[in-house]
Amino acid sequence: NIEIRRYMPVIVAETTVDGDMDSASNQGFQRIAGYIFGQNERIAMTAPVVAEAQSNAEKIAMTAPVSIEPQNAEGSKMAGAQRWRIHFVMPSQYTLATLPKPLNPQVQLREIPAKTFAALTYSGINTENKVQEKTEQLLNWLKSQKIETLGKPQLARYNPPWTLPFLRRNEILQEIKAD
Repeated sequence: NIEIRRYMPVIVAETTVDGDMDSASNQGFQRIAGYIFGQNERIAMTAPVVAEAQSNAEKIAMTAPVSIEPQNAEGSKMAGAQRWRIHFVMPSQYTLATLPKPLNPQVQLREIPAKTFAALTYSGINTENKVQEKTEQLLNWLKSQKIETLGKPQLARYNPPWTLPFLRRNEILQEIKAD
């Protein structure tokens, strides 16, 4: 249930939220869902260099996973963190120039360069303790393989909340140094 993956560059819509993992996930999801479901402005470009705001907002296709990463935790600790970055990966047909601007100033667009991750896949409901247990399992495996880690671990969720727990796909992602 552990894979090494190379991810191409992606654009994400992200927000930072304070609170425990569950409340931050919910609040962050709502902010970014608002953006992809139309709380954005569409800007049409014309020659020579003129931008005109349009009144109709653009809806963006929902993508998976929704990722959450602790911002103020020490080391690899997910449990107990009180600041989180939540992001959705934007569909690949968009660029930073073609994505509509978020109306909510708490939602930012950012390009993430290509990276290599180790991914541990599991099912079920995510509690802080379960997420920390899975994170430690992945980090212990990486250490035993003498694979260098970079940054903080992330939790990636692939299913809507009404999915039966045993059918839910979750992953702990840890960036690693690529050879």
